[in-house]
Amino acid sequence: MSLPNLADIVIIGGGVMGASAAYHLAQRGFKNIVLLEKENFFGQGATGRCAGGVRYQFSTEVNVRLSIASLPMIERFKQEIGQEVNYRQCGYLLVATNEKDLAEFKHNVALQNRLGIPTQLLSGDEVRTRLPLMKFDDAIAGTFNQKDGTVDPNGVVMGYINAAQKMGVKAISGVEVTGITVSGGNIEEVRTSLGGIKTRMILNAAGPWSGQVGKMAGIDIPLIPLRRQMFTTNPLKEVPADFPFVIDFAKSLYFHREGEGLLVGMSNQDEKPGFDQNVDDDFEMVNLEAAIERMPLMEKASRASHWAGLYEVTPDAHPIYGKTDVNGFFLCTGFSGHGFMHGPISGKLMSEFILDGKFSSVDVSMLDLKRFEEGRLIQEYNVV
Repeated sequence: MSLPNLADIVIIGGGVMGASAAYHLAQRGFKNIVLLEKENFFGQGATGRCAGGVRYQFSTEVNVRLSIASLPMIERFKQEIGQEVNYRQCGYLLVATNEKDLAEFKHNVALQNRLGIPTQLLSGDEVRTRLPLMKFDDAIAGTFNQKDGTVDPNGVVMGYINAAQKMGVKAISGVEVTGITVSGGNIEEVRTSLGGIKTRMILNAAGPWSGQVGKMAGIDIPLIPLRRQMFTTNPLKEVPADFPFVIDFAKSLYFHREGEGLLVGMSNQDEKPGFDQNVDDDFEMVNLEAAIERMPLMEKASRASHWAGLYEVTPDAHPIYGKTDVNGFFLCTGFSGHGFMHGPISGKLMSEFILDGKFSSVDVSMLDLKRFEEGRLIQEYNVV
């Protein structure tokens, strides 16, 4: 597809946020939408490199409400969009091994229950009973919600892209944004590796690269890219089909079924900000040793694949939605590692804000860019 020289809006970033926004804008009848992705295929950035987890278990009301709106959209995705996304409701089991996390877990379960989410608070013994393959002698509590689980990220992205294209969206991959022209506080043009596009509106949905895109328009976005990596194993027949998505919370270590094996990841607390998406082999060994300690079965596992991706982390681990000081330059970024699961509703929210001037489906007005300079941060605890 050739690059058009004029658009009513240019969406930068062809991951789940950009794809969902393009679809929902087109669904509302918005015309002349151009979606740009720098990789050769859509969803190959942060979205395609995530663990695919989706959950209701968060520690702030706005994040829980985003899940309440977004996860049902994934549940009915095939019916509405026509694409299978393999939503496997295996449940998330978050495990606490210290009193600080236990206190926070109790608060989180109370919040989720108040909002209609039937998360259970488990004792240490109940955790051990549910996870016979794991060594959790130090577990003092856990939280579990059956409707949490995993989804195919590529299915969600391509479902939205294909449906958007049928409604006339021009979705173009292999195009890098190189600059943005701003005149008199207004967006004028997006410059790319294939030429310029005149436009009055841009949606910055570039994930970890959003800060760089913001600078092109003279906007400072307080987020940092952080590498996170994971690996998968070959089949492990001992792992039951209903094995949950397990998070050893204090260690930021997680396990879930991937095919007939496991996907295992762990956050490197010493990771330096940057755009390196190569696997750190030394840290992979740290991850493997921690995994073996928790699940001795891992000692006989062989690695099937491994990869690294990027989180875009804000100071309060909450996303940024809405307008900026440049007229027509909008943000949907900063999801701090839980963007994929909130992508469906986030694209819809941005379509509401762009077309109606307000967020209707979920009130995310407090998650604006101005909150950082005004000191209105809202801290999320349940980020791994």
